[in-house]
Amino acid sequence: MDGFSWIAGEWRASAASKGAASINPATGTIVGVFDDADEASVRAAITAASAAFYHCEWSSTPRLRASVLLQFAELLHGCREQIAALLTAEHGKPIGQSLVEVDLSVSELRYYAGLARNIFGRVIELESGLYSMIGKEPAGVTAIIVPWNAPIILMIRSLAPALAAGCTCVIKAAPQTALTSAAVLRLLAQIPELPTGVVNSFSETGHEGAKILVDAPEVRVVSYTGSTKVGKQIAVAATLTMKRVNLELGGSAPVVLLDDADLQTAVPQIVRAAIFITGQQCVAASRLLVSHKRFEEAKALFAKSLLDVVVGSGIDPATQMGPMIDFVARDRILGLLNAVKEPDEILVRGVALGGAHAGGAFVTPSLVHVRDPQSPLITEEIFGPILTLQSFSTDDEALERANASRFGLAASVWSADLARAQRLARRIEAGTVWINMHGALHPEVETGGYKESGVGRLHGVDAMNEFLESKHMAWTTKQRA
Repeated sequence: MDGFSWIAGEWRASAASKGAASINPATGTIVGVFDDADEASVRAAITAASAAFYHCEWSSTPRLRASVLLQFAELLHGCREQIAALLTAEHGKPIGQSLVEVDLSVSELRYYAGLARNIFGRVIELESGLYSMIGKEPAGVTAIIVPWNAPIILMIRSLAPALAAGCTCVIKAAPQTALTSAAVLRLLAQIPELPTGVVNSFSETGHEGAKILVDAPEVRVVSYTGSTKVGKQIAVAATLTMKRVNLELGGSAPVVLLDDADLQTAVPQIVRAAIFITGQQCVAASRLLVSHKRFEEAKALFAKSLLDVVVGSGIDPATQMGPMIDFVARDRILGLLNAVKEPDEILVRGVALGGAHAGGAFVTPSLVHVRDPQSPLITEEIFGPILTLQSFSTDDEALERANASRFGLAASVWSADLARAQRLARRIEAGTVWINMHGALHPEVETGGYKESGVGRLHGVDAMNEFLESKHMAWTTKQRA
């Protein structure tokens, strides 16, 4: 077995587990086998994290936490090529994208190593001799539920601030990329200074372990990245124990191209943002909103650019877009295209690849001109390589179309007039709005969603607050009568 559960400092298999296979979506072949964790393993992981939080030095020693995070960063950097190759094998994404993910994760770890030593409170003298102190304390055991689409960085962006804050963690890794998650955590396990039980992990093919994490009273924070549907279920269940939730959920990112946008520069960038991770990311460029003055020009440019995308194996350097995560996901995308009906029009129809790629979950990109505002391609998260195209006449109409969504995670505005773009961006209901760019995320800058795209923020200084509690202590130096 390649992917064991990591519990209380040991790598082990669940008693009843026969293992589950990780499948390469580009070939349909088995990459390896991982432990399909049972209830006993999950509960043991929670117990280990709780014991570590209350009975070791981790929560009260920021310099130790900084040192461990820095060492983790260096170990991950030293194995970047091996980890990236495994990620491409399990996930299918192009090797260049896998390397970027590893590098972003290294940067994230280094950033929070610095913040670990800078958790400050404040003292106030309310009146002569009367003092109040506000201190920051780690919230406690944290459950991190990781998705498969960017499993390294989406694990690290919760794990790094949680550890920096002094929390202990139980990680539920996605089954599709369980081997990659285990390989990354094996690097962390090599660090002698990391106390036993501070980090624990498991994978499962079902959802029972995740439910245990959400229900367990010992768990004080749940950090989840995934669908809005599941995020809502987690939020409801977490209220029973009043635990904190940090949720980054679905998205349907509008891309507003004003009449003065430089389309020759914009189109290639937007297409890259649409097909990155085969469109299987919540901030993917999705809904193209184009000024009617430039609509025909934009339609032709986007169609040509999408038709030119090289789809294939992630290990081929020429590949620009890999497969969907599995055949179910591929067939869902094909089903969305088959359901398109008038007045909507498919301008570029994605197809499954045959020949040498017939064994993989490949589908080429699509472009759909949507005239029906109630089309599911507009109202729902596509999570795949389908771009929709709509037109508008005025900036106010562009804003109305951009905000006509229950999601609000990310958006972009493209214009030669920076002040005009900023005015529009200010009114778009999204946690991130890029101007003349799309998709850039950085460890130093907070991200998160409006509306049904989530609760809380990750990255940046604010992410630390997701894993910290504020405690008020008061005293007086006045002599008692």
